[in-house]
Amino acid sequence: MLTDQCARQVLREIIALYPDVETALDYQNPFELLVAVILSAQTTDVQVNKVTPALFAAYPDPESLSQAKEDDVADYINRIGLYRNKSKYLVACAKMLVEDFDGKVPQNRKDLEKLPGVGRKTANVVLSIAFDIPAFAVDTHVTRVCKHHGIVAQDASVREIEDRVTSLLAPSEWTQAHQALIYFGRNICHPKNPDCRDYPQLYQCLDEKNA
Repeated sequence: MLTDQCARQVLREIIALYPDVETALDYQNPFELLVAVILSAQTTDVQVNKVTPALFAAYPDPESLSQAKEDDVADYINRIGLYRNKSKYLVACAKMLVEDFDGKVPQNRKDLEKLPGVGRKTANVVLSIAFDIPAFAVDTHVTRVCKHHGIVAQDASVREIEDRVTSLLAPSEWTQAHQALIYFGRNICHPKNPDCRDYPQLYQCLDEKNA
């Protein structure tokens, strides 16, 4: 595993490759982002963006979604994986937003994680993107990149990856690190035949610190 100094340098070199990227999910407000992130589990952002326009047109706010039938919601999202479970989560989530949070997406982790279908990763995405509150979400791309480059141990858990990265970077860097690692994982650090060696700046610290 890389030293703190070298791991920090690798992370910042990846951020430098993607300094301005934002989430690929289409949304207009915190509620739409929350829904989109719930839908994104085990599917691609591209697929989510294909179903959300009609879904948001039919259910533009928590109130309308809370009154929807699960089967009707499922009809809008049946092109993505786990759509039946996700339709249940969306309706239940909307009901809790209306009943417990005055129809507004909460701006703290504790309350976000009370919502059906919302775990730590989803909460982190909503906090960082919707509310600009420092948080670092770990998905499959982030996990693969961090393990491939020795930023974390090969058996590191999702929480261990989050804790490691957030210990290396300033809170102001966490959101961009998350986005950059996702794009780097999609475009360069592929699951098979990664192209990382085409970016020697990622390895310039190895001889000095991690030989």
